[in-house]
Amino acid sequence: MPILTVLVADTTHLLHVASGTNLRRALLEAGISPYAPLTRKANCGGRGLCATCGVQILSGASEPTHWHDRLAHRFGYPRLSCQIAVHGDMTIRILTDKLVWGRREPQSESR
Repeated sequence: MPILTVLVADTTHLLHVASGTNLRRALLEAGISPYAPLTRKANCGGRGLCATCGVQILSGASEPTHWHDRLAHRFGYPRLSCQIAVHGDMTIRILTDKLVWGRREPQSESR
């Protein structure tokens, strides 16, 4: 069973999830929202359309398969938690400073 380590501000949560579990659903079931306060009610419900469930993947991410998540990954934006399946141990950070979408992280190398 993979261990999902979730960093929220100064708090660390360890979640044991079944392999293949959807990251967004795992977070919501644990009472951890990947959304900004504004988008907790106004979002696409996990269909990969609104990009409001973005989280920062620190380790253990699989390659993106959804077109929107591929763009986020390619250009350094937070990955869409609704489009990520947890297949192994993973560490993520919930972005606590976003208004709607997460900020782009500066790229240290060109892609």
